[in-house]
Order: sequence, then C-alpha cells, then structure tokens
Amino acid sequence: MWQQVLKDFEYYLKIERGMSPNSVVSYLLDMEKLLRFLSIHQLTDTPVSITADTLRTFIYEESKQLKARSQSRLISSLKCFFKYLMLENYREDYPMEYMDTPKFGMRLPDTLSVEEIDRLIAGIDLSTDEGHRNRAIIETLYGCGLRVSELVSLRLSDLFFEEGFVRVLGKGNKQRLVPIGAHTQKEINNYVLHQRKKVPEVKEFADIVFLNRRGKQLTRAMIFTIIKRAAEAIGLTKQISPHTFRHSFATHLLENGANLRAIQLMLGHESITTTEIYTHVEHSYLSQVINTYHPRR
Repeated sequence: MWQQVLKDFEYYLKIERGMSPNSVVSYLLDMEKLLRFLSIHQLTDTPVSITADTLRTFIYEESKQLKARSQSRLISSLKCFFKYLMLENYREDYPMEYMDTPKFGMRLPDTLSVEEIDRLIAGIDLSTDEGHRNRAIIETLYGCGLRVSELVSLRLSDLFFEEGFVRVLGKGNKQRLVPIGAHTQKEINNYVLHQRKKVPEVKEFADIVFLNRRGKQLTRAMIFTIIKRAAEAIGLTKQISPHTFRHSFATHLLENGANLRAIQLMLGHESITTTEIYTHVEHSYLSQVINTYHPRR
C-alpha cells in the first residue's frame, strides 16, 4: 500500500501543490526514511494504521543525526503527507497534530563582497572555450540573482536583451521577468556568438543557453564544480555555492538603496517575508560600518 500511496502523493506534490522537483525529491526521501524505519523495526504499519506514537519514535531516532533545519523539514514532510491522506479520505485522524517543528535562529545567508566577485571573475582562465562560458555563468548568477535550477534551464528564447530582461522559470513553474544589465548581456552574447557555436548541436538542447562540451544542458552539480574551481583558483577560502551569488545580488542591491519589494519581484519570492532576511544582512553591514568608522567604536 505504501508504494501506491507515495506515488499518488508525488503526483499531488507536483501537480496540485506545484512544488519544485527538488522539493518533491526531498519530501519523498523523508518518506523513504520512514519506510526504512518500519522495515528495520519489523513494523507492519500502513499509511492508514500508523500511529502518532510510532511517528514520534521515528522522529526521535532520526533527530539524533539531523540538524534543526533538517529535523524541521522532516516534520514538514510528514505533516504534508498525513494532511494529504486526510484530504483523500484515507484516514480521518491527523497523527502529527501535536508534533512541533524545532525552533532555530535565523541564519543569515553567506555573501561575497563586490571585490571578491570581481576577483573570482578575473581569475577565470579565458584561454579555453569553457572559461568564457564559466565567466558568463557567474556573471548571470550575480547579475540576475538566479537560482541554479533557473540558470541551467535558461533558454535563448528567454533572452530579451533589447528590452533589458530575461524570462525566468522559477519555483512552481512560475514565470517572471528579471532585468539584465549591459555587462551581463555582453558576457552572454560573447559566449553565445563565439564559444557556444563550437559545441555539437543536439536538437533537444538547441534552445538552452549554457551547454557542456557535448552540446547538452549543464547539470546543477556541474555549476557547483565550476564555482568551486573558480574559488580555488584565487585562493578564496569561503564555502560558496551558486546560491551565494543570489544572496550577494540581493544584499548588494539593498545596501545601495534598492526597494525591498523590487528585490522580492526579481528574486521570485512568493512572500515578502522571505526577502526580509536581507534586511538582517543590511543591519549586520550597518553594525560593521559603526564598528569601523564611529569615533566611539
């Protein structure tokens, strides 16, 4: 029964909830942990018969090896699953009713300074075609504040350079228009008009902007590798990822006086609350200014 219900649950998350593929995978992995727990303990509970006590024991055992944020997501996954079961009339009770997610402090996103970003880009080896592509990738991540999934799926038909925008397919398949500056346009154009033309043409990926040497779409993992190597090349010791450039994009805009609502629209945040974390980054920056320049520091 579990496998069929989980298959239906996956369909519900994708179609009705409109969740991103990454979120769907995370929720299903959490449910696989529950199935593994039942198997290890030789329990025969079904989605309908499993009790709050069993779930509480499962959460307790898993929490021993999870950080607060991972615990929180695990509980969120279970809550979503059992609400789905009630919605579909599989069960009438809600076994997750008294299970709260752990409290954790707000974690400020990691950012790079403008100087560090300039050094990263300047340190890319432009003697290879991949170097020009990688430079355009980092410029686009920082210049447009894209998620890595949005970057790898960016299409040539999404580029509206004359109007100064790119069309982005974000979470939940929601489209938005993001402004793109002349400098980022220049880097993308240079890559598209020269280096990209040298890779084999694969019909399925003909409209994708950033391609690997076989003419196929880059993976998320490859973008992480590109950024890791760029950091190593200049001796940058910070732990950075594609998302670091998105955080830096928002933080630098806010520090220079951009409107929070405008940043929300550019990032594609559904709620302004999500964007408000960057006001905390700005407060941190202001504290740094006081400690550096105030005569009573």
